[in-house]
Amino acid sequence: MSYYGFAPYVPVAERRAKAQKQLEKMKKKRLNVQPVQLSGRKIADSFWGKGWCDHMESFSDYANRLPRGRTYVRNGSVCHLEIQDGVIKAIVSGSVLYNVSITISPLVKKKWDAVKSACTGRIGSLIDLLRGRLDRGVMEVVAHRKDGLFPLPGEMKFDCDCPDWAGMCKHVAAVLYGVGARLDHSPGDAVPVARGKS
Repeated sequence: MSYYGFAPYVPVAERRAKAQKQLEKMKKKRLNVQPVQLSGRKIADSFWGKGWCDHMESFSDYANRLPRGRTYVRNGSVCHLEIQDGVIKAIVSGSVLYNVSITISPLVKKKWDAVKSACTGRIGSLIDLLRGRLDRGVMEVVAHRKDGLFPLPGEMKFDCDCPDWAGMCKHVAAVLYGVGARLDHSPGDAVPVARGKS
């Protein structure tokens, strides 16, 4: 029974079990399922993962939706997350499985040139960059709220097939946090996420 047009609450364990069955069917159809798995309560610890999450949280546009997204990613509801150049595709478990797509505009050449110029001679190696082992000045450049590598709100387009009419639903918010968790484990994804196709 539903109240006021809302679907009845389904416990997380029940949603997870139902989602797992559906994902098993998708695996048989050759979907390379890549769930977001957290090792503890923290979503991200690394420079790139934490930087991404902090960046998203710095915008008031997202303030009312991000808390639900944190809950969803922490309870394992981001069943699949795939990062490609400028596009993030995900499947999130809600009352059913929802498909989420986030498109990120390419980093404009002028901005990229400014970041490169500010970092020239200050990065020891690509490995140091990916691991976030950089001096504080470089870190501030690449993670700058307005002029760094991470996208601004107007540079991202969200799409979810859930019935929520908001620009950012809780499923999209969960995926954004899932990206932070994924960057902890695969920092090489940071540049494709930040830049899109150049």
